[in-house]
Amino acid sequence: MDLFSRTWAALRAAVAALPDADFAKPSGCRGWLVRDLVCHLVIDAQDVLITLVTPSSAALTHDAVTYWAVSSEPPSGEDPLDALIVRLAAAYEDPALLKFHLDDVGSAAGRAADLAAPGMRVSTQEMVLTAGDYLSAYVLEWTLHHLDLVAHVPSVAGPPEEGLARTREMVETIAGTAFPATFSDEDVLLVATGRREPTSAEAAALGPLAARLPFVLG
Repeated sequence: MDLFSRTWAALRAAVAALPDADFAKPSGCRGWLVRDLVCHLVIDAQDVLITLVTPSSAALTHDAVTYWAVSSEPPSGEDPLDALIVRLAAAYEDPALLKFHLDDVGSAAGRAADLAAPGMRVSTQEMVLTAGDYLSAYVLEWTLHHLDLVAHVPSVAGPPEEGLARTREMVETIAGTAFPATFSDEDVLLVATGRREPTSAEAAALGPLAARLPFVLG
């Protein structure tokens, strides 16, 4: 849960440091500008708040890894929610308003996470898991989206090393195998999730695993 707080704080700080002009740059999410990604983070923060105040007495069904649905097809941009986020982001017009909304809702989500009991059961998307596992799952979300944020904005700091390492562990658990030790944590995450194609040398090092890529998480 502490890692949730550190990765979330780092991501919000990165957004706060963005010059206004960078909101119109592409992000690492296919079809989304940086402003669209930041708008998505506002929705994420709302989801965290809603989930942490949705307790459940039912049996646990998921953990931090099985929370993630895995497919091999990258988002097409045709999903209604994806399209809505693009329209919402454009409606802000002034990046300062989007920054303010993320800071406002995001800070509240961070405080709620700090106050949550790790063993408390919560319900979200027809799943029941502990608050600790739910917040651990979001370490992956924050880390991948932090990489998306800085994909074309190298002047802004990337995600914390410990977040990259933990997210690599989760992705390797999802894949059912370790990636080559020669891959950096960042390269594993970008290649494994289809954010970039492996180089010929990387594909050779991956061996049969290359044919199973990408692991699209949603």
